Amino acid sequence: MAEEKKATRKKIQAADRMNKIMADYFYGLNEAAATGKRKVAWCTSVGPAELLQALGFAVHFPENHAAMLGATRMSTDLIPEANAIGYSPDICSYLTADIGAYLKGTTPLAKAYPGIGSVPKPDVLVYNTNQCRDVQDWMAWYSKRLGVPSIGVTSPKNVNDVTDAHIDDVTRQIEALIPTLEGIAGVKLDMDRLRETVTLSRECTELWKQVLETAIASPAPITFFDGTIHMGPAVVLRGTREAIDYYKVLLAELEQRIRDGVGAVDGETSRIYWEGMPVWGRLRQHSELFANLKSTVLASTYCSSWIFPSFDGNDPIRSMAKAYLELFIVRSDRYKEKYIKEMLEKFRIDGIIYHDAKTCPYNSNSRYGLPGRVETETGVPSLVISGDLNDLRLISDEQTKTNIEAFIEQIAEGR
Repeated sequence: MAEEKKATRKKIQAADRMNKIMADYFYGLNEAAATGKRKVAWCTSVGPAELLQALGFAVHFPENHAAMLGATRMSTDLIPEANAIGYSPDICSYLTADIGAYLKGTTPLAKAYPGIGSVPKPDVLVYNTNQCRDVQDWMAWYSKRLGVPSIGVTSPKNVNDVTDAHIDDVTRQIEALIPTLEGIAGVKLDMDRLRETVTLSRECTELWKQVLETAIASPAPITFFDGTIHMGPAVVLRGTREAIDYYKVLLAELEQRIRDGVGAVDGETSRIYWEGMPVWGRLRQHSELFANLKSTVLASTYCSSWIFPSFDGNDPIRSMAKAYLELFIVRSDRYKEKYIKEMLEKFRIDGIIYHDAKTCPYNSNSRYGLPGRVETETGVPSLVISGDLNDLRLISDEQTKTNIEAFIEQIAEGR
């Protein structure tokens, strides 16, 4: 049998600039922790990062680190370390991989960025349970281990319409964090600086949305797999000018691709929506699988999780509360179905893949009949694949490949 030719998605040239920005970010974190010139806060990915930025903290995002553990395929060997101290193999593999890495004294940062030996030691841990309860447990472990305070926001779940009562609640919780954070930072919160930071986050989020929506074009100039990489600045540097400047460059490159009729995948014949978490340790493999099938996975709820249209510099704290409450992961199934149907139409999707991530039930929307309801109402076929975000022991590569190939063939036959 002839060796299968591996297709790849086209490289985005702006990636080199992004890599430099991310390197500067991690080296800045390392310097802050090493010198003590800036206090270090750990923050969950959709926690009050703007507040921390405005108070002058250097901000580390454990979920970003956990995703790196997954992408470098370190996590599968580290998760058992957390299991051995009592953390179930069924809970978030971001949490177990990250704690396992700490217990083993290892980090992918050391290889990627020479001179960095560990994640930065925190002065405070800040969470928002809008993603899941696991982030609070995650920060609680480090709080006890490192002897630093863990504070945060407890958000409602299964929200259909975000009401004033919801916003009032979360606003009060964010405001309650401020005295503790001021005491640790050694400065009073400058509201003008917070307004500026939230305004910058709003500009970043608008640009990131425009980047993702270039995939409306046919052929799509960007894939979901590109998005999981290029969302880095939107995750760790929102509220900064660096993120804004980067997305202007990336957007210009993608708009040029559209003008030139250049797709991320050569000969695009089908357009796929990805619902759920990435399989971090299989990004390249999955990218090549779809490219070989001339299929573009071009949109996702995951990458859109860092679009916050409600940020408003004129009312920074309340708008932060509203923005964090509107996150897809905390919404009701009724809202999610409506949102997904709108995305399928907007991006002219031929098929939707739901990733049922074993250790991430909050970000797996295939367990309570949603795929069938959406397919019945839209006629867009769907496929559920079993896997995980970080624990590669939970993935059957051959089964995934066979199921996806059959699904893409089904789409072609249905035309």
